[in-house]
Amino acid sequence: MLNNIRNFSIIAHIDHGKSTLADRILEITKTIPERKMREQVLDSMDLERERGITIKMQPVRMDYRSDKVFDKDSPCQPENFILNLIDTPGHIDFSYEVSRALKAVEGSILLIDATQGAQAQTFTTLDMAIAGNLKIIPVISKIDSPLARIEEVKNEVVKLLNCEEEDILLVSGRTGEGVKNLLDEVVKRIPAPGMEKFSDKSGSPVFGKSDLSGTPGSPTYPKTNNLQALIFDFKYSSHRGVIIFVRIFSGQIKKGDNLFFVVAGEKFNCLEVGIFSPEEKPMDSLNAGEIGYIVTGIKKPGIASVGDTITQFQNPMPALAGYQKPIPVVWASVFPEDADYFEDLKMSLGKLKLSDSAFSYEEESSGVLGHGFRCGFLGMLHLEIITERLKREFNLQLVITTPSITYEVLLKNQKDIEKREKIFSPCFFPDDNDIQKIFEPWVKIKIILPSSYLGSIMKLLFEHEAEIGDTENFGNNRSAIFVKMPLRELMRDFFDELKSVSSGYGSISYEMDEMREASITRLDVIIADDVVPAFSRVISRSRAEDDAEKIVEKLVNILPRQNFVAKIQAKALGRIIASRTLQAFRKDVTGGLYGGDITRRMKLLEKQKKGKKKMKERGKMNIPAEIFIKMMRSKE
Repeated sequence: MLNNIRNFSIIAHIDHGKSTLADRILEITKTIPERKMREQVLDSMDLERERGITIKMQPVRMDYRSDKVFDKDSPCQPENFILNLIDTPGHIDFSYEVSRALKAVEGSILLIDATQGAQAQTFTTLDMAIAGNLKIIPVISKIDSPLARIEEVKNEVVKLLNCEEEDILLVSGRTGEGVKNLLDEVVKRIPAPGMEKFSDKSGSPVFGKSDLSGTPGSPTYPKTNNLQALIFDFKYSSHRGVIIFVRIFSGQIKKGDNLFFVVAGEKFNCLEVGIFSPEEKPMDSLNAGEIGYIVTGIKKPGIASVGDTITQFQNPMPALAGYQKPIPVVWASVFPEDADYFEDLKMSLGKLKLSDSAFSYEEESSGVLGHGFRCGFLGMLHLEIITERLKREFNLQLVITTPSITYEVLLKNQKDIEKREKIFSPCFFPDDNDIQKIFEPWVKIKIILPSSYLGSIMKLLFEHEAEIGDTENFGNNRSAIFVKMPLRELMRDFFDELKSVSSGYGSISYEMDEMREASITRLDVIIADDVVPAFSRVISRSRAEDDAEKIVEKLVNILPRQNFVAKIQAKALGRIIASRTLQAFRKDVTGGLYGGDITRRMKLLEKQKKGKKKMKERGKMNIPAEIFIKMMRSKE
């Protein structure tokens, strides 16, 4: 059985044709009937189809009959194979989930667009695949495009992987050209399950070979039939609870088994096992080497997590190496627009947590916005996806504060630098006169773009406080720049500005680096004499005045006018540094007069003046929910 299984994934940058290639593979293997075929069939969420990106992993099991004749000494003589494909996200926000999916397979297709060449985010995932000892099959896609630069991209791939040109395959996801040959090469090049990944007592990975029947062929191969299964993803069903996606490394799972989450320490009963075709298809059992799902019946958040290990409750095995708890990078507070919907928001976050353990949330309250939740996300894209799902799937109207990151503050009354206070929200940032030192996270960044844009990018990097490191040239007119910068600056529209200065050709990947001392301050926005916490943000001291002017100017343009004059002010560095006036609506109270003494007109105007003065003293600014969204998206 193991002899016929091939487990693999596809590594690709966003918009390099991964979903289209997956469609052609499903067609050739006849996994989905022709009448049910559609574009991006593995992208099941409407949000994925609209944006053209993969957000949620999707495994699929395919039966493939290969007509290719292999060498007589090859172990791949059987003509019928089981291909398990895991379609993974390409965005760096989901790199940990992708790393767990790569641990569940033996090989990967490196898909590179013939019109764009290798991109930075592709390098990040490729490095994880190489570190995991996966067999890489280089493939160039979109060869039918009139803009294809096949020979140039081939040269890039040869330098990137140190391989021969003959190893590179050419395909077109749109026409299907070369896809059949690709599947034959998957069968030939990717090993059957048998080169499994385990760890020794020190936690270092150890690779043990076995023959294709599963018989131990090396002392490092676990001589046991006890169950070890890796969770690489999961989802939630309101009827069946959490459904976990697993790769079986050893042992067997059947319906009714008593199973155990090793890291979470929770026991559960297996209600159903099955495979993905790509719909869930129940099976009698899942065996070593296979990929499938387990219905747990669990309806409590926080138990299932990507990277955990499933084992038998009666005969437990240790956790597979590499588990990490996802650490939030970006923080934002989420409030219901109407306070009556607080409980609905709480229930909705709980349900989302059942299908995505990577984000965290806890209750908080604001004097202006009421009760809500402070949420942690893996990045800006993750934040957008979660908030969009809350609106679409649960029909909620939300107020979302300006995203922030984690700062560490040493107050003046503290001497121990190790006891720095962590600040997750700008509204809790201490006043300048209470702060001794501030520390912020930095990131390591790799930027890939045409060499002709190097001059333009240097100015942009200077504006974002970046430290420029080495520069490498590869391919035809392509360069890679290695830089470090504050995570705060990366969030300040760096992605959009990079695309702008590089005419869309620049790409970026990043990873977290160390904490460094920072020169930053809190900027508060005051509207009608009230501080609005949702608009507070942490900014660089050197840019405080410019940022303050931009914020108040933008608010004057987008805030609806009220029946009273309202001041919009920005406060930082202990003083008001920018101010604008939002004029009031003016009703013509004298319009109904048709004559008479002028004193009648003056009385009405005086009465209106007193009313506006009283309203200015007591009136509260009504800020619609869409204003908070527009302020979060700084380009609007």
